[in-house]
This record gives sequence, structure tokens and C-alpha cells, in this order.
Amino acid sequence: MSAHHAVVSHRRYLLVLGALFLAVWVALAFSPYDRKDWALENLLAVVTVTVLALTARKFPLSRISYTLIFLFLCLHEVGAHYTYAEVPYDVWFQSLFGRTFNSVIGWERNNFDRVVHFSYGLLLSYPIRELFHRVADVKGFWGYFLPLDVTMSSSMLFELFEWAAAAVFGGDLGVAYLGTQGDIWDAHKDMALASVGAVCAMLITMGINLYLQRDFAKEWAESLKVKSRRPLGEEEIKRMLRDREA
Repeated sequence: MSAHHAVVSHRRYLLVLGALFLAVWVALAFSPYDRKDWALENLLAVVTVTVLALTARKFPLSRISYTLIFLFLCLHEVGAHYTYAEVPYDVWFQSLFGRTFNSVIGWERNNFDRVVHFSYGLLLSYPIRELFHRVADVKGFWGYFLPLDVTMSSSMLFELFEWAAAAVFGGDLGVAYLGTQGDIWDAHKDMALASVGAVCAMLITMGINLYLQRDFAKEWAESLKVKSRRPLGEEEIKRMLRDREA
């Protein structure tokens, strides 16, 4: 396949994903459980899609990354439609198998939000890794650790965003958006699950690269070598001051 055909094929794939997501978004925009919560939940989704659309031509991600982002956004839209605490997966499961999913697994609460937080780490840490690899040119150990670190820290930031939004809006909207379902450790568990999802994704990615990449061990070792023995901090400030005065 020529380079031109590859580009066209890649853009066509992205357009198909975009059309599918638009169809999902429109379908779930009708009669949500709580319109205000739906609008609040969609704020970050709209920002994400807008950024992806604006950067698609100059900085296209891989099909794998776009697909993973698409899957996560679809899960998020389901949660936005019903509110995360009210997604009726138990009703759907019971209609198919005659018993609830929670009774099979042993859950006592609606855990759709837990699943999505785990999916956040599992599905989005690879696109984050692609950004680090292509922009910062990270290698070896850092190509797995930094995506994990960003996934964990962004999960923490989202929990702070949820807290701030709930505090600002308050009332039923704040409760619906926060979705703790009475669990005082809800934010901690959400962050932990996102972290576990990211660890799983990076282990899978590392396993694939370990199998396919011939210089994996060399690159890993090189990434952990000290690149500069000169200390930074006050020594670097002194050097920059000397250079400025020169």
C-alpha cells in the first residue's frame, strides 16, 4: 500500500469511528435520566472529541489509540445517559440470563462507575504512551512508567474536578455527578482501579514489545543509564546566570 493510500485509509477509519460515536452520542442524548448531569458529564467528552478532531490532520494517532479512545467514550456516554449510579446493567443481564449480574459476581452496589474507571486506565494509557513516544521520544522503562504516572495523576485530577463540581452545583445534580452511592472511599477506589487498568495495559504493551522488539533489553538498560553526571538545582542556576552575564 502506498503512503497516500495509507493516509486515506487511516482518515477513512477515523471518519467511520467518528460517525459511529456521533450515532451513539445522538442516541444517548435523547431523554437522559438527568439532563443537567448529562450536560456536565459531556463537557469533558466534547473537549476530548474537539481536540482529537483538530489534531487529526497534523498529529494523527494510531488506529489502535483512536479505537481505545472510542470505546472509552462510548462507555462514558452510557454512564452520562443514565448517570453512572443508575446504569441498568443488572436489568439487561437479567433479561438475558434470568438473574442479575450483581448476584452472579457478588456485588452489592451498581459498579458501572468502577468498571469505567478501570477502563480509563486500561483503554487510555496506551494513547498516552503514544504521545510520550512520539513527542518526548521516551524510551525503555520511561515509555511504560510515564503513561502509568500520567494516567494515575489525571485520574486524581478528575476526582478533584468531580468534588469541585459537586461542591459548586450541590443538590441532586452534585449527588448525581459525584455518584459515590454512600461510599466514603469512592474516590480512592476509583483512582486505584484506574491505576490497575493502566498497569494491565502497560504490562500487555510491554509483553508485546518484549516479544517483537529485538533490542528491547538494550533500550530498557539504556533508558536507565545516567545521561549527565552534572548536578542540577543550584549548580544549574549558577551556570545559567554565568551564561546570561557573558
